[in-house]
Amino acid sequence: MSKKRSFIKQFLKDRKMVGSVRPSSKYLMNKMLENVDFESSKVIIELGPGTGVFTLEILKRMAPDAILFVFELNQRFIRMLKKTIKDKRAVFIYDSAEKMEEYLIKHNLEKADVIISSLPLYNFPQELRETIINNSFDVLNNSGKYIQFQYTKQAKKMLDAKFESVSITFTPLNFPPAFVYTCYKFR
Repeated sequence: MSKKRSFIKQFLKDRKMVGSVRPSSKYLMNKMLENVDFESSKVIIELGPGTGVFTLEILKRMAPDAILFVFELNQRFIRMLKKTIKDKRAVFIYDSAEKMEEYLIKHNLEKADVIISSLPLYNFPQELRETIINNSFDVLNNSGKYIQFQYTKQAKKMLDAKFESVSITFTPLNFPPAFVYTCYKFR
């Protein structure tokens, strides 16, 4: 089954976990990754990779000695990612984003440099949404960035309340069009 068909099927099956009817465009991918310093980012976390559109590009851009933790709760997507991506720098985790710190500790790492999230935050209950944002903030180093896309500006208030600085850009060349939030822990 093609990645696109698989994505549509998973969206129809579980709209709370899969936020769109189709994978992200290359335009959204480029907008999400444009503020990542891949040369100095040694610990990267990706939340909700779906079929791996961002995952593959992150791996292309990241340093040879960097590590990428990929959190996905959809069984079909995690199996597909493990089967198609054979990069030793990628650690595929079939578990909740709430457990980021636990997995960093398991790998003898203290903090992450960047978190790249495709999670449909506003499909989640408020408590889970807040836990993910709080945990993201906690696992980032002081110069760390949390980068999130959403289809609305609903997340702005929540992200502003947690991060010192939040900038928003818009990507019309995606279906649906998306807002990209780049959140700085401390600036």
